[in-house]
Amino acid sequence: MSTATAALFTLPLGDDAALVLRTAAIADAHFALVEANYRRLAQWFPDAFQEPPVLEVTRANLAEGGQGWLDGSLLPLSIALKEGDGWRLVGWAQLIINKAMRSGEVGYWLDADFVGRGLVTRTVTAILDHAFGQLGLERIGLTATADNLRSRSVAERLGFTLEGVVREAAAFPTERRDVALYGLLAREWRKSVEQTR
Repeated sequence: MSTATAALFTLPLGDDAALVLRTAAIADAHFALVEANYRRLAQWFPDAFQEPPVLEVTRANLAEGGQGWLDGSLLPLSIALKEGDGWRLVGWAQLIINKAMRSGEVGYWLDADFVGRGLVTRTVTAILDHAFGQLGLERIGLTATADNLRSRSVAERLGFTLEGVVREAAAFPTERRDVALYGLLAREWRKSVEQTR
C-alpha cells in the first residue's frame, strides 16, 4: 500500500516537505506508514504500536484526531515529502493543546528511512512557532524515554529544559523505563528565535 496522498491543508517545511493535516481523509496512506513502522516504534511508545495496526481502527483514530483539531484540543499532523503532485507521508507529529492552561505537549516520529535528515527539527520548529504564535500558548512539554537519545537531542537542540526524569514511568510489555520530561516557555522560544533568525 502506498504512503502517498493528496492533501487539502499543508504547512510548508521548506521546498521539499510539509506538515499535512492528519485526518480520516488520508487514512490509507497513514495506515501504510504505521504498518511499515509499528515494530520499531513499539520500543519508544509504551501505550501504542504494541500490536499490528488495523485499518478501521486507524480510520477511527484519525477521525477522532480531526474532531480534536476542530474543537482546538489537538493539532494532528503528518510529516510529508513532496512526491509528484502529492505528498509521501514519512512521519507523524502532534500538539495536544490545553486551552485552559495555555499549554501543550508535542510528540513526533519518523519512518526509519528518513531519520537523520532534519525533518523532526523542522517539524517541531514549525509547531513551536504556531503554538507560541497564533495559538498563544505559554508552555510546551515534550517527553521521551530516557534512553531515546535522538528524541532528547531534538528537545535540547530546540532549547527545551530538562525538568526531571521520572523513574520507571513508562510501562512496556516486558519492562519499565525512565521518562525524561522537558519544557519550553514562550519567552524562551521568542528569545532563541530573535538570536538565531
